[in-house]
Amino acid sequence: MKDVLMQFLEQSGTLSVETIIYHIVSAALISIVIYVSYWYTHTGTAYSKKFNVSLMTLTILTATVMTVIGNNIALSLGMVGALSIVRFRTAIKDSRDTMYIFWTIIVGICCGVGDYTVASIGSAVVFIVLLLMGRIRNENRILLIIRGALSNERQIEGIVFEYFDKKALLRVKNTTPDSIEMIYEMDRKAYQHAQLMELSITEKLYNLENMEYVNIVTQSDEISG
Repeated sequence: MKDVLMQFLEQSGTLSVETIIYHIVSAALISIVIYVSYWYTHTGTAYSKKFNVSLMTLTILTATVMTVIGNNIALSLGMVGALSIVRFRTAIKDSRDTMYIFWTIIVGICCGVGDYTVASIGSAVVFIVLLLMGRIRNENRILLIIRGALSNERQIEGIVFEYFDKKALLRVKNTTPDSIEMIYEMDRKAYQHAQLMELSITEKLYNLENMEYVNIVTQSDEISG
């Protein structure tokens, strides 16, 4: 019984050089699809070429690890133990990046065990979905930051309501005995519609007395580390 158990734990799916090449090359080819998809769906400052190249190499490395492990249970357990001590502290700035990391790992695993069909079909479906969704922009929300005298509170609220109706949401209101700061959030369409009015909202606000500043900021979905 002991000999059978040891033989089971030490079994190794020895692969030919040709099979290993198939595993690695297939992972590299599919990683190109991931590269193109990431490049297409990210625009502006959200795109990082270094991260995109890292996705390609992660796919190949995952396939390499899976090829090494094969069906060797003892080696797979040792590999899990070794990788569990690794700590990745790089901040993920975009929630979509996590999805791409999972995509590369899944493709690497599939190619590493020889399931090229699963990796290809799965990647094709994901690529088509992302292609149909098009380029996803983070800069879809606008923040209107207004600071002025506390006595202008009602007038500021009236002007914002006049230009944006109920499409501007009050997110923050900070006050001191003499001043008030208000932060409104709206979508880009509402802001562009307000820009069509004869007098811009900034000009209208600055017509009030004791106004300190009016800032308009594009809000990004990126997560800072």
